[in-house]
This record gives sequence, structure tokens and C-alpha cells, in this order.
Amino acid sequence: MNPYKAMIFLQLFITFFQIGLFGFGGGYGMLSLIQGEVVHHWHWMTTSEFTDIVAISQMTPGPIGINSATYCGYTAIHNAGMGEGMAVLGSCVATFALVLPSLILMMLIAKLFIKHMKHPVVQAVFAGLRPAVVGLLAAATLLLCTAENFSTPKENPWQFWISIFLFVATFVGTKVFKVNPIRMILMAGFAGLLLLY
Repeated sequence: MNPYKAMIFLQLFITFFQIGLFGFGGGYGMLSLIQGEVVHHWHWMTTSEFTDIVAISQMTPGPIGINSATYCGYTAIHNAGMGEGMAVLGSCVATFALVLPSLILMMLIAKLFIKHMKHPVVQAVFAGLRPAVVGLLAAATLLLCTAENFSTPKENPWQFWISIFLFVATFVGTKVFKVNPIRMILMAGFAGLLLLY
């Protein structure tokens, strides 16, 4: 294998290890970190491809952060021009790297955390992390609100307004009417098929 192409596996490992290390807030909190790295920093894929990955990750079983890492690893290697087998290896590398920090940290601190959970310093740290988690979730949402996903009023007004309507309807459906998110995804996909195909 070309050493230059082989470097992408190391970059994948380091990138997803760092995301796993600092991805507080679970999978949704990681999405903005993942997008920042794979789309904007390394340019392994486009915003549109990343949005598709998020949609697929949401619909498949398992945590969205791990699913996203799996699909991102595959897509990054595939877009680098390598074969199917190497793309599967890229999936494995990204997934393992994302999970590894949590595995290590949980093994190291689980006992200490249970023992010192009520300590004021530990409580203060978690009080500081909660707003950061909310910020990461908001960033994940805002980073996906792009022209590639919504179009623009000048470029394609029909797609833009249908996208805005689906965005608002999904928010209201899940927040106000407590519709199951999986059902909302299926309904939005069906509406997109009817209105945007």
C-alpha cells in the first residue's frame, strides 16, 4: 500500500480517538466535533455526505456517535480511492478509536467516581459540563443548517421552503406532540420523496 494512502488510517485513528476523548454529551454532542474534523479539517467528505451519514446513523441500531464514526471511516477511505476491504478496515479503525477513550477512562475512574460522586469538586465539574453539552448539541444542529442540506431561496425556492417546513414540523412533532423520532424520520423521508423527487 502507498505510504501516503496508509497515513489516512493513522489520521482516522488519532482524529476519532480525540473525538472520543472530548466528546462529552454522547453521540449527539459528538456530531459537531465529527463534522468539524471529517468535513472541514480533513475534507474526507462533503457536508452533504456527512448529513446522509447522520441520517443513516439515526435510523440504524446503536448509538449515533459510534454509527457515525463507522460510516465516516468507511466513507473517508472510499473517497480516498481505496477498495471495499480497505473501506471496511477504515470503519473498524474509526469505531475502535472512538470507543477506546471511553473504555479506558471508565475502567480507570468508575471506582473513584462512585466513591467521590458527592464531593463538591466533582459536582462543580459536572455543573460546568452540562452547559457545554447543550452547546455541543446546538452546534451540531446549526452546523447542519447549510445550503447543501436546505438549498437557498434563490437557488431552489421549492426545496428551501419544503426543507424549512420539514425542519419546523419535525421539531414541533418531537418536542410538542412527543412523536417518536423514528416515526418522524420515516414521515420526513416519505414527505421528501413525495415533494422533492
